[in-house]
Formats: sequence, C-alpha cells, structure tokens
Amino acid sequence: MVPLNTFIIMSKQSFYLILTVFLCFKAVAQDSNFKNYTQKIGGSPLSYDMVAIPGGEFLMGSPANEKGRRTDEGPQHKVKIEPFWMGKYEVIWDIYDLYAFKNMEKEMAARHPDPDKSVQKTDASTRPSPPYVDMSFGMGRSGYPAINMTQYAAIYFCKWLYEKTGVFYRLPTEAEWEYACRAGSKTPYSFGDESKIDEYAWYRKNSDAAYKKVGQKKPNAWGLYDMHGNVMEWTLDQYIPDYYAKKPAGEAYAPVTELYPTSVRGGSWDDEAADLRSAARVASKPEWKILDPQLPKSEWWMTSASFVGFRIVRPLKTPSPEEIKAYYSPKLIEDY
Repeated sequence: MVPLNTFIIMSKQSFYLILTVFLCFKAVAQDSNFKNYTQKIGGSPLSYDMVAIPGGEFLMGSPANEKGRRTDEGPQHKVKIEPFWMGKYEVIWDIYDLYAFKNMEKEMAARHPDPDKSVQKTDASTRPSPPYVDMSFGMGRSGYPAINMTQYAAIYFCKWLYEKTGVFYRLPTEAEWEYACRAGSKTPYSFGDESKIDEYAWYRKNSDAAYKKVGQKKPNAWGLYDMHGNVMEWTLDQYIPDYYAKKPAGEAYAPVTELYPTSVRGGSWDDEAADLRSAARVASKPEWKILDPQLPKSEWWMTSASFVGFRIVRPLKTPSPEEIKAYYSPKLIEDY
C-alpha cells in the first residue's frame, strides 16, 4: 500500500507535469499562429497586411563612424524586442478616411457586407475634427499614405481600429521601429549602404517633390515596404536627444509628457538620404502646424507636415484591459 504522504507528492508531481505539458502545448499553439495575416476592415473592401516580426535582441543606434550619424543615435546599446506584427505598408488614406470621416465609413458600409456590425461598434468612437483643407495637398489619395495627422490622432486611429476589429493595435516604439527597419542588418540602411537607395526608397532626389503610392520600391528582408523614405512614421516615444545614455532600466520606450518633441522615424520624400538611415531620429516641431490659424492649434492635424504618416503594430502578447485603456488614453496637451 502506498503511504499517504508519498501519494500526495506523486499527485503534486503529476499536477505540475500536466500543467507544464499544457503550457508548452499552449505556447506551441500560440507560436504556430504567429505568421503574416491580413486584417479585414469591416464594412469595406479594404484590408491591411500585417507582417510577423520575430522577437530578438539587436544593437540600437549607429556606430560613431557611420556616415551622416548624429549624436542622438548613440551610444549603441543592446535592446531585447518581444515578437510583434507590423504593418506591411504605411497606413493609406483609403483606411484613414474611414476613421476620420464617420459619414464616409457609414456610406462605405452601406455598399459592402458588414456581418460583424463593425460600423455600429465605432459609432461612438472619438474622431478627428474636420480639416479645413485637403490634407493630401493634391499629391494623391487612393493608395497613398495618410499624412499630416498628429501623433495623438494616430493613437486614436489605433483605438478606432481596435473598437472596429477587437484586435489591439498601437504605434511602434522607437526600438521596435528600428528593429523592424533593420531586419537583422547592421548597416546604415537595411539594404546596405547608400549606393542602392533608389531601389528601396523615395527621397528628395527621386520623389519629384511628392509622396508616392505605398509599396512601389523593394521591401526590406522582413517584407516591410517604405521603411526608408516616402513618409516619416510616428512612434510612441517622446524624443529625448540623450535618451540612449539615460534610458531607465526596464523602460521599453520614453512616455510622452510634453507636446514637443516626439519621435518620428524613417525619413521622407522631402529628406536627404542620411535622414533615411535605420538609426536616424527626427524630433517633431511646432512649425509642423505653422499654417494652422486656430488657437489652440488642432490636436488632430499638422497642416505643414505633409511628410509625416505612420504604420501600426500588434504585440504577440496582448496587454491587459488596463494597459490597453492606458495606451488609448493619451494626455491631451493643448497647443498654443
């Protein structure tokens, strides 16, 4: 006969064995789902491709001898990145307009099946105030990257998409953005040096002074298009010039506490080649709203930032409801 204490020990061992097997199975099942996918935009014929970015560790920033380097790109430091999905392309006007203009979303849904009733889900969503000019400035709308929105507006776009789809999306952190841009490379650009830039990027010398439809140049090694050039892309971070040297241990990004500057990445159609490097950092400026006659100035539109857009990410590990609420509740800082 087995003594009682031995039976208890065996039972505990069996329990932990079963729990371990369960967790391993769950992890494998989760990993098997970690692949590229397409997010359908309910009530429309539109969709948005997401690319699975594997987790890993990389050296963030640029070496002191990199051509075009600025002091805010150092010191180089190791950063660990958790797996996430990232938009294959920059967010285009076709999708952004459904968020910015409620009537447009409703009219589109009237012409396209919406079995998930996604439009009803966004009926109370917070949306931008109507712009007083065409924010594409005649450079093209369908298939072109949405531009001129504030970081605040881009975060609310993510919230609208979450309310519409039930999937958590947000802006990338600076570290996630650079990691995805590099795609394992250690060179100034994901494709090597500047000699190949015309194959991969729109910038001042080849853009004819305007942005272009997304996805016309070659992608990087992970299948992301226009990470270099076309339009700069918002990140979640406050721009702090010496952040790499002062970064608090364990902090994934620099939370925004001031309206300016916030961090933008990738360079644009209006920039020189050096601004398109993987490590190059750009600080947002009040001058990007210089044409806005309102006081306070719009929290939604940056009328003089026709070179700024964004793409979105989705972390593999979905945050808690409290964390999601915090992501989607950026502090409104009025701009006088």
